Amino acid sequence: MSHVFHRAITFACILAMCVVVLGAYTRLSNAGLGCPDWPGCYGFLTVPNELHEITAAKIEFPSSNLEPRKAWIEMIHRYFAGGLALVVLFIFVVIVRSNQRHAPKLLAASLLLMICFQALLGMWTVTLNLQPFVVMGHLLGGFTILSLLTLIYLRTERKDIGYENTAPTCLKAGIACLCVLIFQIALGGWLAANYAAPHCTGLPLCSNGELFSWSSLLKIPEPASTYEYGVLPFETRLSIHLVHRIWAAVTVLAIVMFAFLVHVKIQQLMIRRAANLVMALVLIQVAIGAIIVHFKFPILLTLFHNLMAALLLLALVRVCYFLGRAKKVLL
Repeated sequence: MSHVFHRAITFACILAMCVVVLGAYTRLSNAGLGCPDWPGCYGFLTVPNELHEITAAKIEFPSSNLEPRKAWIEMIHRYFAGGLALVVLFIFVVIVRSNQRHAPKLLAASLLLMICFQALLGMWTVTLNLQPFVVMGHLLGGFTILSLLTLIYLRTERKDIGYENTAPTCLKAGIACLCVLIFQIALGGWLAANYAAPHCTGLPLCSNGELFSWSSLLKIPEPASTYEYGVLPFETRLSIHLVHRIWAAVTVLAIVMFAFLVHVKIQQLMIRRAANLVMALVLIQVAIGAIIVHFKFPILLTLFHNLMAALLLLALVRVCYFLGRAKKVLL
């Protein structure tokens, strides 16, 4: 692939990270319904600001209260997402038309399909009034797009990685670790979609942990006119948050053990450093989580927590990719 194309993929990765962060900010600032329609805002391509536009918006959406700040947060997120879709389409066309043997065509096709499905999830998020399953799926979709772009970036980078006879064992451990992390991210998404963060205070467990129950975790949101600010009972949200914390400990333990395994089994310094980065990121993430609870969930720290989750996932995907390359004898 050309140098220009490699830069386009790098730009797409950065843009996708911005979209994920903006999506998290939209959710945390309660701006998910800042625009009651999709893909525009009150029937316009931008937030209504002229008198005749505001009047038309009130007539068309009488049950919605136009809040320009929230509407702009939502629309900026959509603009960035639309830009990402165009860049992904460009990447897909270039890869499909490429005659190179190692062109990641399957990854490119998966990425384009994921972008289309993510757009549907974005629409459903609004039209279904923040239905928690859709909101969680939208978050996971953003992380999936980031991961696919990272894999395409790594495939086009084509770093020289030597053969390691212990790589298959480490790769299996890495994939297992990846599954543990994805489940933790899904728990975080479910927690956020149900506005369960403030329902569990205290460290390391909830100060009102006696309200926890496994049976309450089985409750799902009942049909409602809107799911903004959550509809689940207090004890259910507390239980969701506490499970997220408990699984965080499992995730940390799994990643630390995986990093230790890589250091014992793998000789190449580049792979060891990649594993070190994963371990450092997960420890930082735990510290940030504790600070967030201590300071009563400030929005900027919570936003950084989302960003670190994305970086941690990509770092682990990178290690698994290196191990996958290391188990093959390069010709």
